[in-house]
Amino acid sequence: MMQQSLQRRATHAGSWYSSSVIQLNSQLESWLSMVDVSHGPAKAIISPHAGYQYCGACAAYAYKQIDPQSTERIFILGPSHHIRLNGCALSPTTVYKTPFYDLIIDRDVYDELNQTSYFQSMSLAADEDEHSIEMQLPFIAKIMESKGQQTGGGFKIVPILVGSLSNEKEYLYGQILSKYLLEPGNVFVISSDFCHWGQRFSFQYYNKGWGDIYQSIQKLDEMGMNLIESLDPLAFAEYLQQYRNTICGRHPIAVLLNAIHHLRTEGKLMNNTSMRFLKYAQSSQCLRMRDSSVSYAAAAFKL
Repeated sequence: MMQQSLQRRATHAGSWYSSSVIQLNSQLESWLSMVDVSHGPAKAIISPHAGYQYCGACAAYAYKQIDPQSTERIFILGPSHHIRLNGCALSPTTVYKTPFYDLIIDRDVYDELNQTSYFQSMSLAADEDEHSIEMQLPFIAKIMESKGQQTGGGFKIVPILVGSLSNEKEYLYGQILSKYLLEPGNVFVISSDFCHWGQRFSFQYYNKGWGDIYQSIQKLDEMGMNLIESLDPLAFAEYLQQYRNTICGRHPIAVLLNAIHHLRTEGKLMNNTSMRFLKYAQSSQCLRMRDSSVSYAAAAFKL
């Protein structure tokens, strides 16, 4: 049961991104101003969730594709980094705070999801410890600022923490969420970084035939990105099983792919829907086996 007055603090502000409204606003405006609307209006986006100094410019490519005027509700699916979770969990709070303004959780949708009996409730401590959802909030607040400070709130959010799901559960949650993907006014934000490469991530796949290590990493990521663009959840699952690429948001991505696949199977989506990756970046270029990096990618799905 959600508590009426419980609020989630912006716990990563000041470390992962600026807590200064002026500085944060300047950064986001700068990144967004350098991007065009090239694959919008987006019905869903994939956006990274690292520190903004690493991935902010990349994330802007995804957020620029959202049309704030037609958006009334934003679902945010982020992977769980700190708690064991074999399903999906909802926040115990009613408000997510950002340096700009408060974001209001859609309690009606939460009630509907809880009625399925497939959603757990995370603790406030777990919610505030997780960065994958919070790193999307300032961008959401910025892109939606024309509506965000309206009396009563011009839009609402639906944050969902996604655990380590089996393929069957990815299909299940995709099926549950598919009706919301279809509804006008709804937009999905899928929070994910891509390859985490290096000894500290216990992942050092290197195909020398693809060039230097950083080029091998990019090739590996591009294989996954191409499969995501194909909107084929089974092919994406087979790719992950074969290469074990450390895409931390692979389960939220798979839930989205399964939602799209379900709607297509039901004949509720036309075949001219498309997913397109718009930007790719790496935190550094690995040349030696002792190096490490994290990859970032921005994508948009439109009807």
